[in-house]
Amino acid sequence: MDERTTIAEELRARVGRSAFHRTFGMEVDEASRGEVVLGWEAREEHLNLQGLVHGGVLATLLDTAMGLAIRSALEPGRRHVTIEMGVHYLRPAHPGRLRARGRVARIGREIAFADAEVVDAQDRVLARATGTFSVGHERG
Repeated sequence: MDERTTIAEELRARVGRSAFHRTFGMEVDEASRGEVVLGWEAREEHLNLQGLVHGGVLATLLDTAMGLAIRSALEPGRRHVTIEMGVHYLRPAHPGRLRARGRVARIGREIAFADAEVVDAQDRVLARATGTFSVGHERG
């Protein structure tokens, strides 16, 4: 089994063990070291009062894509926690299949940086984010 397949399987298992991620409905479509693509179906219950996908829901998707991209590049025994995230909403998001692509920019001893974007079925960028993450060792 190649490294890409192993990373994707490990992330799928991690997401599958999380009640939050299962309930939210995110799926790991692709993953390699430092990069992840999530798939997600925006439904009626995710809409704001204007009938568009709520920005907070998109932010959750972006944060998860960045976090899992960092997770894919960390060695076992290390953790990642979001410190700060900035989001730019570029287009309205409508119900349907969306994808979030997360990428590591840099991982240091204590801080990591990543970026992500959410795209629709036509591959139009709907939102972009950058994030700063604390990366350290898990406490026993």
